[in-house]
Amino acid sequence: MKAIIDISSLKKDYQVGEVTVHALRGIDLSIYEGEFVAIMGASGSGKSTMLNIIGCLDRPTEGTYHIDGVNVADMSRNERAMIRNRKIGFVFQSYNLLSRTSALENVELPLMYNSRMKARERRERAINAMEAVGLADRMGHMPNQLSGGQQQRVAIARSLVNDPVVILADEATGNLDTRTSYEIMSLFQELNSKGKTIVFVTHEPDIARCMTRSVVFRDGHIIREEEVTNRLNAGEMLRALPVEQD
Repeated sequence: MKAIIDISSLKKDYQVGEVTVHALRGIDLSIYEGEFVAIMGASGSGKSTMLNIIGCLDRPTEGTYHIDGVNVADMSRNERAMIRNRKIGFVFQSYNLLSRTSALENVELPLMYNSRMKARERRERAINAMEAVGLADRMGHMPNQLSGGQQQRVAIARSLVNDPVVILADEATGNLDTRTSYEIMSLFQELNSKGKTIVFVTHEPDIARCMTRSVVFRDGHIIREEEVTNRLNAGEMLRALPVEQD
């Protein structure tokens, strides 16, 4: 099986005044094509630092990091930005949509950095991504005309539009109620079943049980790494919820 993410002896230190904070203390981690991996841990455990490095938003102090066979640990900021745009799709807790831009135009945004892509292809890709997340009838809507769950679907469509090798989701259900959380997890499970590799930061155990493997951080170390047994089917969990009364 192909390793999409391959991390070895990775450390990250920060200077806070005169104090050195050891955020990551020698991490070894591989994530393989088609996996759906939960990254878990308390605040300050190192999981957010790990996500920033995986997402090429930050670079390690020591160690190696390969994504899709490319060594990015020593790349410049511009080189990392290029890798980020081509190989990684992001989904955030707060959606990060542009408020005065339609849903479809929000989805098109990552493609604007590709000067070789014609406007028609950009539009077609964005439409396909919107259809993939079930929002074909919401393309012209502004974010404030959409529910939280719909806004997160737009964000997921935006993460898909470049056909990335990995989707990184940071607490992507954190702002959503239970029903909407399961709707979004059902969509992620569907994308994963079609072959998408997904890394998902969460602090919610039931959300983590929707994935295939969990990696738990504490004090800059991985303290546990295990396959998910009795995996939850988010669609079934959704159907089991009591029907909401108007």
